[in-house]
Amino acid sequence: MEKIDDQLFFEGKRVVLRAMEPEDLDFLYHIENDTALWVHGISNVPYSRYALRRFISESQNDIYVDRQLRLIVELKETGEAVGCADLFDYSIRHQRAEVGLVISKPFQRSGLGREALSLLLRYAFAFLKLHQVYAYVSAANHAAAGLFERIGFERTALLKDWIQEAGEYKSVVLYTLCQD
Repeated sequence: MEKIDDQLFFEGKRVVLRAMEPEDLDFLYHIENDTALWVHGISNVPYSRYALRRFISESQNDIYVDRQLRLIVELKETGEAVGCADLFDYSIRHQRAEVGLVISKPFQRSGLGREALSLLLRYAFAFLKLHQVYAYVSAANHAAAGLFERIGFERTALLKDWIQEAGEYKSVVLYTLCQD
């Protein structure tokens, strides 16, 4: 991997990944309580502003302490929050973490997700020295599958009937990317 200036880990051409701020409360509230996104994660109940305020304030923003890292995807030009990029379920022993990405609807399919994910991966591999990152993607989520595949993730497994959505079981694909 090429040498990268530490300050540029989180800065791309159009987006910046940054730590959560108290001002992100309403944005996070909207993302976490969007029931259309719940099928992609583990949420099944709404989050209160109080719980999210505590999450923001108690986060050390240190993957070694929190075992996760949530970053806000911000437009470089305007400073507007447009998504979240996460490393979670971090394993020190195995040097791996799950990756998550949410981009707000108006900004989807614009290349911002690809840029944000690329920045997160550069940080994960070059700075954190992770060996592997992985993601679970609904087999029906062709846009997300395409994004992960374009970046270089491999389809590692099909998990049949892994998630339930509206009373129907759906399969999930496990995508992995290993550091060479």
